[in-house]
Amino acid sequence: MKKTIWLIVSAIAVISLLAFISSTGTDLFTVLLLIVGAALVFIGLKGRKVEANPNVLPTLTKEKEAHYLKSGMSPSEIELFRETMNQTKQQIERLQQNINRNNKLKAIDLRHDALRASKALFKELVKEPTKLHSASHFLYTHLPNMVDLTDKFIEINEHEIKSRETYEKIEESTQIIEQMASLIAKDYQQFVADDLDDLDIELSIAKQSIKRDNE
Repeated sequence: MKKTIWLIVSAIAVISLLAFISSTGTDLFTVLLLIVGAALVFIGLKGRKVEANPNVLPTLTKEKEAHYLKSGMSPSEIELFRETMNQTKQQIERLQQNINRNNKLKAIDLRHDALRASKALFKELVKEPTKLHSASHFLYTHLPNMVDLTDKFIEINEHEIKSRETYEKIEESTQIIEQMASLIAKDYQQFVADDLDDLDIELSIAKQSIKRDNE
């Protein structure tokens, strides 16, 4: 469809150009300049990348829709889940950008693995969408606060001239970011705690079975 539209537009442009040439008696060199200029504009417009709107949800695939419906989710719950996860994905990407821009933030992340925990928790939620409520602290408080704090930290830290008050704010921000990173790591551990408990039960049953067989 888009190709057809471009062909129609191109045809109209050529006809208009020929009409202009015949009516004005333009010389061949000028005509060539006009054609080259039009071609460059066309290539530039065609090659220009359009930035994706972060508020627009990605297309829901048949597989994911089936996964959500199989989990017992209603259409409205699916919509809410997808909106929440889309926003969370953007926040995780923003957090990663901030961490990569500053060595202090990298050091904090190395100590607590907040970024990796965020990505891991995101994947767990995709697998178990009905457990969205179990990650409410992470989704609506800890992760958004972490992104806001690191945004502000980057902004202040990049001031060319820093006063004593600026350094104090940087130090205070560092401490709070450290605490928030620790909370995000705990959010992940708490989310998968049930899986660990289930594994403990299965291991216990398996050990008892092995013990009975040996006896």
